[in-house]
Amino acid sequence: MEHAQVIVVGAGPVGTVAAARLAKQGIDVILLEALPTPARDLRASTWHPPTLEMMAKLQVAERMVEDGLICPVYQYRNRHSPEVFSFDLTELADITAFPYRLQYEQFKFTQVLCEILADEAHATLRFSHEVVGVEQDADGVTVWAHHQGSRQRFRADYVIAAEGANSILRKKVNIEFEGFTFPEKFVTLSTTYPLEQHFEDLSNVNYIADPTAWALLLRTPDYWRVLVPAPEDATDQHLLSAEFKDHVLRDITGSNQTIESEHRVIYRIHQRVAEHYRVDRVLLAGDAAHLNNPLGGFGMNCGIHDAWNLCEKLEQILCHGADPVLLDLYEKQRQTVTRDFIQAQSIKNKQRMEQNDEEWLRKDREDIRRTCNDKKLRREFLLDQALFTSLADADRITL
Repeated sequence: MEHAQVIVVGAGPVGTVAAARLAKQGIDVILLEALPTPARDLRASTWHPPTLEMMAKLQVAERMVEDGLICPVYQYRNRHSPEVFSFDLTELADITAFPYRLQYEQFKFTQVLCEILADEAHATLRFSHEVVGVEQDADGVTVWAHHQGSRQRFRADYVIAAEGANSILRKKVNIEFEGFTFPEKFVTLSTTYPLEQHFEDLSNVNYIADPTAWALLLRTPDYWRVLVPAPEDATDQHLLSAEFKDHVLRDITGSNQTIESEHRVIYRIHQRVAEHYRVDRVLLAGDAAHLNNPLGGFGMNCGIHDAWNLCEKLEQILCHGADPVLLDLYEKQRQTVTRDFIQAQSIKNKQRMEQNDEEWLRKDREDIRRTCNDKKLRREFLLDQALFTSLADADRITL
């Protein structure tokens, strides 16, 4: 049986950040991942400024910026209005060394961090280890994992569940995952075609509102990614077809030409928050603790902020003898921020994209126009959307 001070389950961006942060704090950590290698998927790619500041402390931000795409400006557009609202994060250059969004796919990040972890003296990586059980007692926690037909045991003081929305550890300790799933599916298409040639002054991050055909256009180093809602009666086969791809891309560009796509992926979108982030020695972070729609790029960043907050408290407990009640503070801080800001704002972002009530739209356009044109309001908005405000709000929460 292998021992560590902390076991982290899940080698996605949240789990690898937690493992790297703990190892650099001198805490022995075992990272367990069910897959044989880090996952290669096209989910999250947006990194907000405070998250990049955290990555600088892990000494990976420079490489991320070098390989990623810097996007200081993002835009709100509407198909039925020529008005474009642009927000420029360089206005926050007085408080951060990273006054921009960085587009850098999460699978590239996890590969890099796993390479770093492989050389960390306090970190042990175990791939092809599917966690199937957990048991706690007064002295620690035992985790069971399947590996190549055998059942293996791991022992630690604490375990961090960062294995995603279907977290087995969350289920094993009977934590409810409260919330709802949107009835519609979302579809993401990736293309190398230069979509920008069909728009005037298109930024690399764009929210295009329309009550029936809204879209998110997001540039990454390799592709334009196009996120659209799927018709509720459409089959998965149709949503992944060339016919649907052609319909979406021709509708967005206004061109009848055939545009090739490199990837087509269907998602179900959820708004959920775990009833608890802690049951004794089992701690939730990232998608295991909360899910929200992708409009705003909050999900991965919020999950990494969970991990950062949690690892700071584990260091105080494991290295300096602090009271484990700090873990209750972790739950209160991160759960409150998730419920009060992340969930509410991501839902509002979705409403802004798909709303069809003319009065609601008129008031929203007035609000965003006023925000865009007022220096003080614009700065507050940038701080909110870049997640500086949510981090500051969390720090102010006490037990």
